Amino acid sequence: MLKFHAKGFDFTLFAIALILSLIGVVLIYSAKYHSDNPAERGIYFKQIIWILLSMVVCGLIFFVPLRFYEVFSYLLYFLSLLALIIILMVGSTRMGAARWISVAGFNIQPSEFAKIAVIFPLARYLTYSKRSIYNIKWLISVLAIVLLPALLVLKQPDLGTSLVFFSVLISMLFWAGVPLFYLFLIVSPVISLICAFHWISWAIFFLLLITLLYRVKPNFIFTVGFVLLNLIFGMTTPLVWNKLHDYQKQRILVFLDPGRDPQGAGYQIIQSKVAIGSGGFLGKGYLEGSQTKLAFLPHQHTDFVFSVLGEEFGLVGGLILLGLFAVLIAKGIMIAQKARNTFASNVALGLVAILGFQMLVNIGMSLGVMPVTGLPLPFVSYGGSSMLSSWIIVGILLSINSRWFDY
Repeated sequence: MLKFHAKGFDFTLFAIALILSLIGVVLIYSAKYHSDNPAERGIYFKQIIWILLSMVVCGLIFFVPLRFYEVFSYLLYFLSLLALIIILMVGSTRMGAARWISVAGFNIQPSEFAKIAVIFPLARYLTYSKRSIYNIKWLISVLAIVLLPALLVLKQPDLGTSLVFFSVLISMLFWAGVPLFYLFLIVSPVISLICAFHWISWAIFFLLLITLLYRVKPNFIFTVGFVLLNLIFGMTTPLVWNKLHDYQKQRILVFLDPGRDPQGAGYQIIQSKVAIGSGGFLGKGYLEGSQTKLAFLPHQHTDFVFSVLGEEFGLVGGLILLGLFAVLIAKGIMIAQKARNTFASNVALGLVAILGFQMLVNIGMSLGVMPVTGLPLPFVSYGGSSMLSSWIIVGILLSINSRWFDY
């Protein structure tokens, strides 16, 4: 029979997750309060149902032994890959993207759970693999674990969620003790691809790369392999650009210059910045935001929910939300530090990376300092799958915290 041990339960972590979820309900209610569609005005109630369901799931996960995730890590991983493959074949399509599966009347987004599932085999491999970090086979194995689900998600297409997998990879490698130089080498092909848009930036990048390789002096095969890899990635820049969907190209170009298409692709960013800026220090007041009330801001209950907060509650409201997330992430890192079990510690850090990365990207795109990627704000944005995955993360963190002394 399951027993609840209050001493090992982190009530602060649970309370912050609940407060963020309730803030989300308040903002979603405001975002659709003035809608002419009765169904839209009632979506806040659906969000409440998802919160209650997610909390039940969180409670059940709290009692799952950590050994379960370690033993069945690869099974969970392959099940997530299978779900991502199925979604490409039979998933329901919205706005040109196939991301959802309908289950008993509910739309489930498998990628939200795949980014959690990838953490378990990666944590297990980093815990028990004893190979040198300069071993090419070791590197390929690590990258393969993350690349498979990331590419399947990118195929949907969902660039934002695919980037979450790489944020998890870099964070967990750093936590596992991989030197910063080596982390730079891992992300260097992507940097090469970006820098290759102009020959001067590409030349500067290669000069820096060769200088770092000369100073560290890894083995010859490793050095040549990485130089060739970066050359290949840089040379494929035109091909990658042409393969992007038109809306993805527009998002990148508009990020660099929002004024190039103020009535089209740049409209969201411009309206979001107007909403947040007009909120001032204390905001216009609840349900009084003009950008929100007049529906000038698209997707205000999902991708741009932070803009609703900024307009109605101002700088103070934004800082309170950021403070709650800061405490939540800090608690997660402390749990990772406290865990004696290396596998559990790696898992905790990977889970924190998901929440932290999505929070930074979502708020960043609302402020116009990051491209629009469609990543939801954890606990706050409208969406059942996002809410459920966020509370699953909390449940696992609570479980690790209560069993931190396990080896």
